[in-house]
Amino acid sequence: MKIYFAGSIRGGREDAALYARLIAYIQRTDTVLTEHIGNLSLSAKEGSVPRSLKDGANVDQAIYEEDSAWLREADMVIAECTTPSLGVGYEMAYAERFGKPVHIFYDSSRTRLSAMLTGNEYFHIHPYSSEEEIYPELDKILK
Repeated sequence: MKIYFAGSIRGGREDAALYARLIAYIQRTDTVLTEHIGNLSLSAKEGSVPRSLKDGANVDQAIYEEDSAWLREADMVIAECTTPSLGVGYEMAYAERFGKPVHIFYDSSRTRLSAMLTGNEYFHIHPYSSEEEIYPELDKILK
């Protein structure tokens, strides 16, 4: 399967190491289209420069175009939402619009999800209190 992994970039990189571990775990069996989300050198300030960026192009527009193309290509979205991010929220709504399954993970001891997510039956919500709880859920999702 092709997985769109969503995690905070501009909203904060506190969980970047977790993203990297989750992406590596998923890549054992599936393709992660957005593996750069786990790049520990990626900063919230700089963000990600798209591979498709052409000289003189608007960086934000190029990011939008590349990410939305990956979302349309993906079979599923897996989002780690402990660190709030407007972009991740948009990505999940975009995925819903195109009928892509969305699985949301978050550390329930650190954050509360928006009612716009928890109240929407479309989204599969996976709260956890330790990282070890995530992997068996991923195994169920990815089989």
